[in-house]
Amino acid sequence: MKLKSEDFVDNSSIPSEFTCDGRNVSPQLSWEDVPEETKSFALSVTDPDAPGGSWIHWLVYDISNELRKIERASLPEGAKEVVNDFGKRSYGGPSPPSGTHRYFFTIYALDTEHLEGLNKRNFLDKVEKHTIEKAAIKGLYKRR
Repeated sequence: MKLKSEDFVDNSSIPSEFTCDGRNVSPQLSWEDVPEETKSFALSVTDPDAPGGSWIHWLVYDISNELRKIERASLPEGAKEVVNDFGKRSYGGPSPPSGTHRYFFTIYALDTEHLEGLNKRNFLDKVEKHTIEKAAIKGLYKRR
């Protein structure tokens, strides 16, 4: 499986439009080479360089297995979001307190159509239990 974005290239800077310094909207994401047995997708956006440990920017699940992209500033129909570390049930863009941070956008192909009882503490464990394959891209951001 391969994940990419029209808005930034893997291992490059994330444009400020997608951060707290800009419009703070989610970038476009698309994926391909999906395993045949995929029944749904989940998505995580995390910052492992946050001072208190990994910071959760966005958690999405129950993304239809028919989809191959998420448009800029949108949530796919039927998909569900988990409250992130900003305390919101939506995308929260990069906002590093200092230095350059890495942001991992990870798409998971799952063997189930629906997940139940997800929250930010159990999201990755529950998703990993149903993961067939995953793909990620990394964006970098430093505040100006």
